[in-house]
Amino acid sequence: AQGICFAIASNTAKFIAGWLIKEGRIRRGYIGVAGQTAPLHRRVARFYRLENESGAMVVSIEKGSPAEQSRIQPDDVIVAFNDEPIASVHDLHKKLVGDRIGTPCKLAILRGTDQLTIYVTPAEMPALRAR
Repeated sequence: AQGICFAIASNTAKFIAGWLIKEGRIRRGYIGVAGQTAPLHRRVARFYRLENESGAMVVSIEKGSPAEQSRIQPDDVIVAFNDEPIASVHDLHKKLVGDRIGTPCKLAILRGTDQLTIYVTPAEMPALRAR
């Protein structure tokens, strides 16, 4: 034995079980960005009255994706999704649940020194193909 343990949070297990019972599969939304959690200067967070001093910074955008269609750009920092704070890429992933697919969602984005509101309609995450 290697002493390695894998665990799943109970709320995650309940969420997954509910979707499996309801739909027979897990549907995940995606907007087509690769990102990383990025710190924000405290002054920026205060100026825009943000709850967090970090957000999800867009590193790249997939061609033809909902993000590209919505004119999201690299280096944009997503700080809210439907008026709920986003402090990390993980927070953004949690918001892209199956019931958001096909529904326009409001993003608060920091671009340079401006805060913008952009609407994006998440699509269903494409299935992974076996190689």
